[in-house]
Amino acid sequence: MSLLGVDVGTTGTKAVAFNLEGEAIASAYREYPLLSPRPGWLELDARKVRDAVLDVVREVASKTKHDPIRALSVSCQGEAAVPVSKDGEVLYNTPISFDSRTDELARRWAEKMSREEVFGTTGMPLHPMHTIFKILWIREHEPDVFRRAWKFLCYEEYVFYLLGLEPTTDYSLAARTMAFDVRKKAWSDRMLDVAGLPEDIFPKVVPSGTVVGEVPRKRAEELGLPEGVLAVTGGHDQPCNALGSGVVREKVAAYGVGTVECITPTFAEVPHPERLLSHNFACYPHVAPGLLVTLAFNFTGGSLLRWYRDNFGEKEREEAGRLGTDPYDLILSDLPEGPTGLLVLPHFTATGTPHFDVRSKGVVLGLTLSTSRKEFIKALLEGVTMEMRLNLELLEEAGVQVRELRLTGGGAKSRVWSQIKADILGRSISTLYVSEATSLGTAILAGVALGEYSSVEEAADRLVRVKETFEPNPKLHEVYAERSELYKEVYPRLKDILHKV
Repeated sequence: MSLLGVDVGTTGTKAVAFNLEGEAIASAYREYPLLSPRPGWLELDARKVRDAVLDVVREVASKTKHDPIRALSVSCQGEAAVPVSKDGEVLYNTPISFDSRTDELARRWAEKMSREEVFGTTGMPLHPMHTIFKILWIREHEPDVFRRAWKFLCYEEYVFYLLGLEPTTDYSLAARTMAFDVRKKAWSDRMLDVAGLPEDIFPKVVPSGTVVGEVPRKRAEELGLPEGVLAVTGGHDQPCNALGSGVVREKVAAYGVGTVECITPTFAEVPHPERLLSHNFACYPHVAPGLLVTLAFNFTGGSLLRWYRDNFGEKEREEAGRLGTDPYDLILSDLPEGPTGLLVLPHFTATGTPHFDVRSKGVVLGLTLSTSRKEFIKALLEGVTMEMRLNLELLEEAGVQVRELRLTGGGAKSRVWSQIKADILGRSISTLYVSEATSLGTAILAGVALGEYSSVEEAADRLVRVKETFEPNPKLHEVYAERSELYKEVYPRLKDILHKV
């Protein structure tokens, strides 16, 4: 038997089947385009996402006849929500997290409700990325879509709907809407009252790991699934990634290194919640029961290296084509030893924590005629990691301690970048045998719901295995600590100029 984890991301959907020992036995992936019909707008066509989801489930089902799928669970990006009609028609594209069209709506909300009240109710900093503002934007600018909408479904509950089940979400994903009361574990009367929205446009909410139902026989036949497959609530992708990285105890955090860089620590209580809020850190339910998570993230992560590859890496792309290798391996080879003489502010997309500044821009300081391409490349990696170092320092001030970081995502494949991160952050950096931690996290939830594991903790201890650990070089860490103090001056000094550029 096997367990299926489906992860709906911003640029593609992946499905991975795992056996009960946590080994990936089959996988499938489908990409879809990220659309930008206007400057600052970023959205998905949910119909293309639908096709991708059904395709990957069908493909993995066909590859697991020898180990039939018994249960599945779903993780997805936060915030993006699909407006669907009563008969299932997709009514409008789904703006994703860093779409900027809702900025004005968030400013208006701040006139009605303080940041402190929003955070105290929802665990979220007041920010335009949240689902509630996307719904309000549609109501204001696309009233016919809003009128026809039966539900606004984030992609977890949309997948359940596609499988022929009741749209159902979990606490972690519901929290990302900024319409959910994280203390009462229910849709917030206060938030919905301020928004002027009815509760019934949102789906049913249950804990992560709850059985939604069996995939109906007809739908199962269409997808090649065995009869009686259980569908189980998963969660927001970052907490699922944390679970699949074994982050079920304090002082260990997942470190997702993909398009976005995101560190996800967990804790039972926060000593200083007001400090979390002051730096725009959320505080909401983990998919592991009884725990909370926060996110320290920057929207410009691995995308910065992709930007370099696409715009300046023609030589590496051509050579990789000839050699049949990955251009990133060539880009990251032969980097100079030690810290560079450059400082990179990695705000090439709207910033994440702690600034939440949609008007900031990327900066490279210290260029000279002797700066080499390889030094420039390494400086990009340093800049992204310096931003995460700043976040970790602020989390510690709020009482959230992190001693070990477990890398996941595409960036975890690079031993070079892993060591740079250890040297800058001054913490142990571990890679894992299973790189698809988000899918493994959802598979764990499915397995616990089936009764194959006694708890998520038991499953994580059994299935998550560390592959390699990188320790910081003390001498390099000392130099990077000095550079970090200089780095922390860059944004405050240049902020006003960057807003005018």
